[in-house]
Amino acid sequence: MPQLNPAPWFYILILVWLTLIMLFTKVLSNKTTTLPTQYQLISHSNFWHWPWP
Repeated sequence: MPQLNPAPWFYILILVWLTLIMLFTKVLSNKTTTLPTQYQLISHSNFWHWPWP
């Protein structure tokens, strides 16, 4: 295989992953300012009892 460049889907995957991380961190920052107690439940391995919005 003489192709040295990564496949185009690799760049697309990285872009999608970065956008998901940015959206997730934005949601986390918005949630922690309003409901910080829900993230304390996650830290105590009570993730599935966390009240999802």
